[in-house]
Amino acid sequence: MPIKSRIRTIPHHPHQGIMFRDITTLLKDPVGLRTTVQEITKRYQDTQIDKVVGIESRGFIIGAPVAYQLGLGFVPIRKQNKLPAETVGRDYQLEYGSDRIEIHIDAISPGERVLLVDDLIATGGTAEAAVLLIQEMGGEVVECCFVIDLPDVGGRERLEKSGCKVFSLCAFDGD
Repeated sequence: MPIKSRIRTIPHHPHQGIMFRDITTLLKDPVGLRTTVQEITKRYQDTQIDKVVGIESRGFIIGAPVAYQLGLGFVPIRKQNKLPAETVGRDYQLEYGSDRIEIHIDAISPGERVLLVDDLIATGGTAEAAVLLIQEMGGEVVECCFVIDLPDVGGRERLEKSGCKVFSLCAFDGD
């Protein structure tokens, strides 16, 4: 069952010329969701990982069941002011401004090996900020894992140039 075939494309969302890759069609399909989690879990089942970190919000949907299947804890990285305890954060640039993500200060211990999970890699700004947060806390990012890669946008290349390994289940070229 090709995962890519279960992902809906919405033209011109949120702006003219953007081809939005919507994973809700993959998530609502029990076979699609199960296959996604199984494929990611299978990739990492023999890798030494201490925690799975998911980026808000679709990274939670994929990352939490992967962590469960691997027998690991799950750590959320959220947008600013969403986590209740003390946090450390990092600003990053968007096409049209900036944003900030945060993680609890006690979420990652020095030396822990972390799998970073999100639904999609486009420009790589959010993922790069997440990697830097994890590293700032003393964690080691084993790999950045995405359901979808948009290689023409450059995020994968950006992460790889900074020394990160990157994996995706599927890619949509030209978008």
